Amino acid sequence: MNKTQTEWIFGIHALDSAIQRHPENIVQIVIAKNSRNPRLQESINGARNLGLKITYESLQYLNKHCKDRHQGIIALIKIPKLADENDLKNDIKQIETPFVLILDNIEDPRNLGACLRSADASGIDMVIIPKHKSAGLTAVAKKTAAGAADSVKIYQVTNIVNSLEILKDNGVWIAGTDCDGESKSIYQADLTGALGIVLGNEGKGIRPLVKKHCDFLIHIPMYGSVQSLNVSVATGVTLFEVMRQRKATEIKKGITP
Repeated sequence: MNKTQTEWIFGIHALDSAIQRHPENIVQIVIAKNSRNPRLQESINGARNLGLKITYESLQYLNKHCKDRHQGIIALIKIPKLADENDLKNDIKQIETPFVLILDNIEDPRNLGACLRSADASGIDMVIIPKHKSAGLTAVAKKTAAGAADSVKIYQVTNIVNSLEILKDNGVWIAGTDCDGESKSIYQADLTGALGIVLGNEGKGIRPLVKKHCDFLIHIPMYGSVQSLNVSVATGVTLFEVMRQRKATEIKKGITP
């Protein structure tokens, strides 16, 4: 029998999200003794109402288990298994007009978390990330995501290209973000309908093979001296342009946003 894997998560938003959405995965919550952070009380009350185990330990104890800024609260949780390609094949059929974010080898967990936060805010149906050579859904990523790591459906796949083909077989058009000569501005491209947006590695962008399997390419036009944006910023800009176009189309059809 496989031993259940656990990890420490930290930060008020990450803990509140775990308490609200997956309390069954929480093994123990640890609060810093003599903490003066008034924002902790709401988290403590929510945990107590669910009968979750809460202990109070020294700040040194929390620092031992968390090297980042934890805000006086950490929790030991069971690591849930993420959905995979098989789940993707079934789930994509259930969505009428899919809006999918594909992250191709993002390396920084903070960037991953920020991308997930933008994905949640822009109404993404699912996020696809690779299992290898990519930032995982670590405690740092979850803290940066501010709860979005729990609210967004995440698929961790062994092969991004195969996943793109699954999407395409189900009527999803794939737009890769790249400044290639054939790339269209996000403000000129038609980003309505069933769509998957691919964003790539912080330094190298999307990989050539992944790019080859995109239906078309898009980019964010730059008007200053800087030639690129951080991938998490680019994700937010691109996803909200997609949502803007979707909402504009709905308004034209008389659908209330």
